[in-house]
Amino acid sequence: MKQHITQQKEFFLSQTTKALDFRIKQLTILQEVLQNNENLLYEAIYKDFKKSEFDTFTSELALLYNDIKEAKHNLKKWARKKRVSTNFLNFPARSYILPEPLGTCLIIGAWNYPYQLSLAPVVPALAAGNTVILKPSELPKNTSAVMAKLINENFDPAVFKVVEGGVPETTELLKQDFDKIFFTGSTKVGKIVYKAAAENLTPVTLEMGGKSPAFITEDCNLSISVKRLVWAKFLNAGQTCIAPDYILVAKSMEANLLKTLKEEIEKEHFDFKNDNYVQIINDANFDRLHKMIQPEKVFYGGNVNKKDRYIQPTVLQNVSFSDPAMEEEIFGPILPVIPYTDLDKAISDVKKLPKPLSCYVFTSNKKVKQKILHNISFGGGAVNDAVMHISNPNLPFGGVGQSGIGNYHGKAGFDCFTHYKSILDKPTWLELPLKYYPHTPKRLKWIKRFLRF
Repeated sequence: MKQHITQQKEFFLSQTTKALDFRIKQLTILQEVLQNNENLLYEAIYKDFKKSEFDTFTSELALLYNDIKEAKHNLKKWARKKRVSTNFLNFPARSYILPEPLGTCLIIGAWNYPYQLSLAPVVPALAAGNTVILKPSELPKNTSAVMAKLINENFDPAVFKVVEGGVPETTELLKQDFDKIFFTGSTKVGKIVYKAAAENLTPVTLEMGGKSPAFITEDCNLSISVKRLVWAKFLNAGQTCIAPDYILVAKSMEANLLKTLKEEIEKEHFDFKNDNYVQIINDANFDRLHKMIQPEKVFYGGNVNKKDRYIQPTVLQNVSFSDPAMEEEIFGPILPVIPYTDLDKAISDVKKLPKPLSCYVFTSNKKVKQKILHNISFGGGAVNDAVMHISNPNLPFGGVGQSGIGNYHGKAGFDCFTHYKSILDKPTWLELPLKYYPHTPKRLKWIKRFLRF
């Protein structure tokens, strides 16, 4: 590992990665590697999750292709020197900002969308002119192996290298002196990464999760709201960091909501054989989720099959904030429904929890929308939709508090892996004497006049 990092640091110092043509070439190689090997990618992820070609393309590869296209199209603009105004105190000078890459970056990917969440940060890292060590999650072993094979066979390891492994390998990587660490995963592991990065004062972006609420108000379009919620919640069997974690519904709407949820879930026919559902990643997560299903609170679903790591889409009713399903992020196909009679009280209950990665508001009432959006702190979200905000590269993606530090996607991703160097460029044909010795009352008077104190 030290050898890989040393090689990348030496290559970065050669200044080669700063050339825009070089950066665009790396992005093009990544795009071609993915496009030319889609079948291998589909086969690997199916072995890990039973994830279909349709879901793999739409929720992983399509987003990556869009990220690459966006970066290549905008790179010259993003990397351009930016002129800014110069204050009177520094007359006559020019001021500008020079974007420059940070250096050698460690990117630690997540298991739930193994291609998208591993490679999406790689795109802006390469676009910004950095070198990259990628450590994909070891849990989906087939996708980790195929990424290592394709990347390491097609990229110069001095530019982009995949290192496989588990906790020991990740621990060893975190001991190294990187110029940037980007982590996607749980808050628990994020704290470990943050602590390790502090040893070298390495800047860190942490993309984590949390219990993302979805508000269903009395004046929402219930049928379309439920349709969008069911898709967002049970996509990837709920193993999505920005999935709606639970629903807060106006008490008057509860019965109708539950009935509509059941009808929509049954209409979708979520099943492996229908190519619209996936397995739980491993036995440990299966067992964790199974314990959350209190039989007496199951309104719909609840069936499980440990051999296939299958948990049926499940809706829980009569749920309180003290129930097992509300004690941690669910990260699975279990949807608690909590009724409220007082919206202000519901908002207050959400605010008592750690700040979530996302929040969703289903309403046609502008005042209600504004009340929720302005009172609850969260990373990002949507009104009358869920999850889809991640597909807009113009919206920075990231958490706040326990759900994350920093953001990326589009220009925000380029910024994430870039240092903006501030330059004051002053000519030598004029030099005012005011700041120099001797410090006289007269000079101080003129300085105050210039500064308007």
